Amino acid sequence: MEVRLLEATDDPERLACKAARNDYMEEFVGDLSFAEIMETVDGETTEEKMETLIGHLLDHGHYGPFEHPQATFAVKGISRSCMAQITRHRHVSFDIQSMRYVSFDDVDPADVRAGEMVVTPPSATDPDWVGRNQNTGPVGEETARKREEVFREAVGDAVESYQELLDLGMPPEDARFVLPIGTEVNMVMSMNVRMLMHVADMRAAADAQWEIRELTEEILDLAAEWCPITFEYYEEHMKNRKNRLAP
Repeated sequence: MEVRLLEATDDPERLACKAARNDYMEEFVGDLSFAEIMETVDGETTEEKMETLIGHLLDHGHYGPFEHPQATFAVKGISRSCMAQITRHRHVSFDIQSMRYVSFDDVDPADVRAGEMVVTPPSATDPDWVGRNQNTGPVGEETARKREEVFREAVGDAVESYQELLDLGMPPEDARFVLPIGTEVNMVMSMNVRMLMHVADMRAAADAQWEIRELTEEILDLAAEWCPITFEYYEEHMKNRKNRLAP
């Protein structure tokens, strides 16, 4: 998996602060400098004033101002299973690599058996891995080897069958039905800061599936660089609390 920040609102926290201050000012924020907008907020410096206001907003559940800044992420190599989970979020925009127009006719099934094209879950190779809803605990090395063998043969066979169907004239949009749900896909997704925190509440939680948790943690790392005050506060005071962030 690889996650990159493609595009994002410049000065996102300034924008959130401007929007928030608009709610309590007689003056029109469009006519004022940022220093004038933040003049009555506690703090010696602009940074301190922003920290005060952002912390106050998040602490009091005033999430609307965080809907204005937007970020767009490019995601490479997640499974179709993970994609099905993340696309359930209503206020996120997605573009997904199409398996109707992108075919895998030149992929070597031997490479798939070696780990290409299909995401390999840790439980297929790690004898100590215990997933949620798993009825058994850790297994022995022999069982782990058998799991990996069965998994890799199954995904390799699926790709062979897919390519055979293409050779028999079946369109890619129909031949893809035999491909595993672990088939890798690329995706572009956009969301605002409020929605990003909500996604993190749901998908970075300890009970989330491992792959979507990894995706969300990588997005949070990028968000911490883009919106440092907001996501430092989120990490310290809100993460894993199931906050009432949903719009």
